[in-house]
Amino acid sequence: MEIADFKKNLKDKTALLGVDFGTVRIGLAVSDLTRTIANAYAIIESKGKEKDVAEIKKVIAKKEIGGIVFGLPLQMNGEEGETALKMRKFAEFLSKETNLPCAFWDERLSSVVMENFLIKEVDMSRAKRKKFLDATAAAYILQGFLDALKKA
Repeated sequence: MEIADFKKNLKDKTALLGVDFGTVRIGLAVSDLTRTIANAYAIIESKGKEKDVAEIKKVIAKKEIGGIVFGLPLQMNGEEGETALKMRKFAEFLSKETNLPCAFWDERLSSVVMENFLIKEVDMSRAKRKKFLDATAAAYILQGFLDALKKA
């Protein structure tokens, strides 16, 4: 879905959920209700599609989510690989289960950028980074989308 179409399908005063999909962990970020700022929210240890979606649905209900933004794991040449295909299947399933509009945002290097930030700016240890990285990557992805959404 194009960003302008996504924007048309959103209800007023609802937050967006950012998803950094992984087969081991899923990072989640949530925007404020004005869709201005993305905040790292949680990391789900993956336990299978149905259980992961059940956990995400709890967040959707709790945080007044009106749409979902998935980080699209493109290869450096811009093509979609195996991981992108898995993420798209998960996104399709989640969209059907929640009846919420979904959009995709290029996530290339988001984890690298956020890990470097956590190392250099926050001086966070490797053990602590593991607990935060996926959620902060989801926030980075969502913030990029929010900035573009304001211009759409």
